[in-house]
Amino acid sequence: MKNIHICLLVAGLLTLGSCSKDFLDSEPITDVTDTNFYKTPEDAYDALIGCYDGMQIASGGIGGLSFPVASEVLSDDCFGGVGNSDGFGFQAVDEFDKSRSPADVNLFSNNWTQYYRAIYRVNVLLQKMEQIDWTGNDDLRLQYESEARFIRAHMYFEMVRLWGNIPLLTEPSSENLPQSAPEEVYKVIAEDLVYAAENLPDASLAAADFGRVTKWAAEAYVARVYLYYTGYYGASDLVGVVSKAQALSYLEDVIANSGHSLLDNFASLWPAASTLDGTYAGEVNPEILFSVRHTYTSDYNGNTDGNHWMVMFGMREFTYYPYATGWGVTVTPSLWDAYSETDTRRGASIISVDDEDIPFDKIGSQREYTGYYNKKYSPMSDEDGNSVTVGVGGTDFQIGQFQDYVVMRYSDVLLMAAELGSPNAQTYFNQVRQRALKSDYVQIPVNTQNIMKERQLEFALEGLRYWDLLRQGVSTAASTIAVSTEVMNGGVTVSKTISASKIQETMGLQQIPNDQITLSNGVLQQNAGW
Repeated sequence: MKNIHICLLVAGLLTLGSCSKDFLDSEPITDVTDTNFYKTPEDAYDALIGCYDGMQIASGGIGGLSFPVASEVLSDDCFGGVGNSDGFGFQAVDEFDKSRSPADVNLFSNNWTQYYRAIYRVNVLLQKMEQIDWTGNDDLRLQYESEARFIRAHMYFEMVRLWGNIPLLTEPSSENLPQSAPEEVYKVIAEDLVYAAENLPDASLAAADFGRVTKWAAEAYVARVYLYYTGYYGASDLVGVVSKAQALSYLEDVIANSGHSLLDNFASLWPAASTLDGTYAGEVNPEILFSVRHTYTSDYNGNTDGNHWMVMFGMREFTYYPYATGWGVTVTPSLWDAYSETDTRRGASIISVDDEDIPFDKIGSQREYTGYYNKKYSPMSDEDGNSVTVGVGGTDFQIGQFQDYVVMRYSDVLLMAAELGSPNAQTYFNQVRQRALKSDYVQIPVNTQNIMKERQLEFALEGLRYWDLLRQGVSTAASTIAVSTEVMNGGVTVSKTISASKIQETMGLQQIPNDQITLSNGVLQQNAGW
């Protein structure tokens, strides 16, 4: 992580049903144990960094179908893509159809394991808070506990959206627990986020601490969870913990008091989109409320600080400055066509092979070729065609990508506030569109339909679209994502179908890893449709 370095939590890392008696009985390999470690605020800080590290691995360090990639493949903005000779696991996810790759029953197994490892770290720290000597450091305790609870809420929110039905652990445990009702998980999420919003300092962190949770990130995240839960589950509030008025008041506080703002130029948010004109604003800028941070230092000996999933979005086996090679998750033509020609976000978000005159010659290697790729999270090369990652000392382009994953931007705060009915809704909505359209801006009325359209254009390929569709209702998501079209597999035109009925059958949820069901001795139950 940038400025937040790895610290291995001294307590063991447990995953459901996977720990042996031999492991539990083994002698410690260090003099530091969980009984003598959690004594001082410095110990708590080290453990907190371990929590951030766990989140970093779970959200971005596992590669493949990590949460950001899965969120895009599931949406109408991307196809599964990848190599024409690869397995069809990405297609099974993209098409909500296990028959596309029947053997792939553990596609999300690494995700599941790393999420629970991260949550275990948080639960240990929270459990040990009382044995730490906080004398004279009460505010620090509130801050550390708030950060830890935010991390736990973030992990559970990703998990409950993916799988819907998951075991809920709020303290360290190796019990073989059954799945909890989603509302029980959301209650913990809501309480954790409200605690963070109410107890974090009323100020932004210094640049050196960028990547840690702030009050403003917590407040904005409350609104995101509120909108998803009330939409997907048809509820009137967030499990009795957060009302619509409270969610909106948090957003208004961010807008009025946080100091966050929109950048003037949308492309400046994204390195590949702004390299040629030198306008990249960097990863510490006023628009970013919270990111999962990464560095190039990953190796194959246990260091997982890199952004391991970003390589999935690169053009398949092809480098063309400033874009570097990757594994070829493709962008749908419908996303490109959704933009007007004068919308600056189109060229900043999407690599268009034809429009940029890119001599792409790997169509034979690419599955589901469309001519479009993700520019926001594209691996990058230098002018000589070398990987930027390797150039700064990374092990290789696969695990050394170091672009941060932006979780929350200020434009999201504006659009959520507009959606929740702020008296300033039209003004907030206009600000986002004015930045994107510049001199071609024409005001349109702020309403739910226009906000949802704007969200697709503003946050395309950032992992939000699928969840925005689901919270409008499974039937809306199904009808929007469903498609019958043609793509190119290995240079040959073939049919591509995503059935609305498959999405409805699964309720938009994903397959619980079969190996976890086996480890639980059948205590865990598979989701419908899988």
